[in-house]
Amino acid sequence: MANTLVTTDFNFPGQTAVYHGKVRDVYTINDDLMVMIATDRISAFDVILPEGIPYKGQVLNQIAATFLDATADIVPNWKLAAPDPMVTVGYKCEGFRVEMIIRGYLTGSAWREYQAGCRELCGVKLPEGMRENERFAEPIITPTTKADAGHDENISREEIIAQGIVSAEDYAVMEQYTRALFAKGTEMAAEKGLILVDTKYEFGKRDGKVILIDEIHTPDSSRYFYAEGYEERFEKGEPQRQLSKEFVRQWLIEHDFMGKAGQKVPEMTPEFIESVSNRYIELYEHITGREFVKAPEAHLTERIERNVLDCLDTLSR
Repeated sequence: MANTLVTTDFNFPGQTAVYHGKVRDVYTINDDLMVMIATDRISAFDVILPEGIPYKGQVLNQIAATFLDATADIVPNWKLAAPDPMVTVGYKCEGFRVEMIIRGYLTGSAWREYQAGCRELCGVKLPEGMRENERFAEPIITPTTKADAGHDENISREEIIAQGIVSAEDYAVMEQYTRALFAKGTEMAAEKGLILVDTKYEFGKRDGKVILIDEIHTPDSSRYFYAEGYEERFEKGEPQRQLSKEFVRQWLIEHDFMGKAGQKVPEMTPEFIESVSNRYIELYEHITGREFVKAPEAHLTERIERNVLDCLDTLSR
């Protein structure tokens, strides 16, 4: 089993803050730049699972870098450089306390709510008679509040604006950017025989402009179906072949864990951990069209520190 990076404790020159998220550790430099390290931690149901997944951080970081570069001409983003397979360095932005989730198909948590009788999601009316994995007539945006701890909560566009979480003007830009990014991601996925089912985006503000931040179109933030066989499986009511973190959630559900009080995370065996790692690598290769090259993992922290220091030195010149 390969080494994994599950904790970091760097002290970079000019470091003014550090934030340890569910999956990423973010170091602020001189209150102007951010060093975002994609660790090998994995979370589900807003709980960080006890074991790391080999190469997961590399997969997330390199997929995100690919899509940030591919969409920079339609939506401005925070990325300046990717100096290490697990690291992106970019501009510090003031993040909005909202995640923009966009769904092209009725699946996952939205399907679970629909199945329970819900016909309105985040202020969006849902038609009667829909089936699991059915395509929406047009993608729907279902935002959530962004929680530092615990569960994110569904919220409507109207509530976001009324509560002053985001101004009406900024929300309109976020909505426009969300649809443009999803359209581009859908187009790029289709070229690789995949369907971008749903995803989430995060935005911030810098110098008065709305900027795309964090990762995009990774298996942690997105769900993909294989295009081949989608229609046949849908017509038969069969589960779709998918590339996403949903299979981890399903495994947890099957083992009676959904992040609720009193529930215990099931044992993550070496075989299960390896299978998750392989699924992440599979998605990388499908969505990028490139072979995944495993970065050396014998001295992870030393490698990351060296590459970040070189990058910061270059950017400061």
